[in-house]
Amino acid sequence: MQPTILIVDDDAGHRSMLRTVLRGWGYDTQEADDGSTAVDKVRERPFDAVLMDVRMARMGGIEALGGIKEYNPAVPVLIMTAYSSVETAVEAIRAGAYDYLTKPLDFDVLRMTLERMLEHVRLREENRQLRQKLDDGHGIIGRSAPMRDLVRMVVTVAPSDATVLITGESGTGKELVARAVHAAGPRSAKDMVTVNCAALSEHLLESELFGHEKGAFTGADRRREGRFVQADGGSLFLDEIGEVPPPMQVKLLRAIQQGEVQRVGSDAMLHVDVRVIAATNRDLRAEVEAGRFREDLYYRLNVINLTVPPLRARMEDVPLLAQHFLEHFAERNRKQLKGFAPQAMDLLMKHAWPGNVRELENAVERAVILCPGDFITPRELPLALTSGPDEEGAPELRQAVSLAGRALEDIEREAILATLDDTGGNKSETARRLGITRATLHNKLKKYGME
Repeated sequence: MQPTILIVDDDAGHRSMLRTVLRGWGYDTQEADDGSTAVDKVRERPFDAVLMDVRMARMGGIEALGGIKEYNPAVPVLIMTAYSSVETAVEAIRAGAYDYLTKPLDFDVLRMTLERMLEHVRLREENRQLRQKLDDGHGIIGRSAPMRDLVRMVVTVAPSDATVLITGESGTGKELVARAVHAAGPRSAKDMVTVNCAALSEHLLESELFGHEKGAFTGADRRREGRFVQADGGSLFLDEIGEVPPPMQVKLLRAIQQGEVQRVGSDAMLHVDVRVIAATNRDLRAEVEAGRFREDLYYRLNVINLTVPPLRARMEDVPLLAQHFLEHFAERNRKQLKGFAPQAMDLLMKHAWPGNVRELENAVERAVILCPGDFITPRELPLALTSGPDEEGAPELRQAVSLAGRALEDIEREAILATLDDTGGNKSETARRLGITRATLHNKLKKYGME
């Protein structure tokens, strides 16, 4: 379904021009010739966006913006003004406008801003739907192909009692996937019990998993039930399973295979009914070949394998995840934030995210705490994102380096072509990245015969 945009301007000729341009881009349009009519139209039907002039004869754009936001705070409003004063722009943004453009309009900028604005609206709606899925027991955020495949696998295997091994790099969200498997399965009435195998020594891990009798060792002043018994009838999540010492692997295999555990200091066997979900950032197959992990335990754990992709393999999920974290931390810190400034989102999309989703979550939490306004800007992002382009996010830099030693005009021509290609032919964005005006870019394109 085509997005519908309400054009608000008391200049009939300007409205007609905008109607032609927007419909040529695939949008449906409605029109209003003053702010009061615009408010009435928004009350009558939903719009995907509003494109509104500031100066109008009867009700101006700022006043109309207030009326629109009072009725429907979610509708994005893009303000147009022939008066490019800072005061007008600040007033419009404070009143709830998404952004503002100056007349005469640069249609490349208008199109880019509209697309970004509508993308933010779509992400907000997807976020709402994903929160609904969280209530249904999923909670995995992502619309990329790898994440859709992962969700399908979770839904398929969750109803079974099969042991699940979740693999992936550190920070990708393996525990979240484990909780989704548990929540969507038949054991969801009980809590999932979690053990971090890397945080405990061999002796403490045995006591943690299987329990101990009073007096079994120094400090054991009472009997303690282990995690297997606590998880009886439910699920046990063994995080960092690759860190379990070899002697403990034998006992763990028996517990999983036979459904029996033995408290430290006891001869009695306890029968347990537990679904085991394990996770690791190690290559367990390689660990088996190196003799550091038991092959029989590996196959017992790896009945079903779920692989969580790194964030760099699902970059289209970055805006969705970032918005999710923004809303979460804004609520926790009692802040009212509207989103990310375009430059900030560009930096998030260009970063390689070696720390995966955990690094993104930490970056957004920091930004939310430091943000003084309504939108997160590059100033609030970590230095690693703003100190300079990384290897994967700097096509212009890589191009310049590869052209070293050639004639200056050749380098300039190739840099322009590379940047145009990277921006999909968007001349305004190309000029911004190259640090020149659009008029300068036009002259250089004409000079090099690239118009």
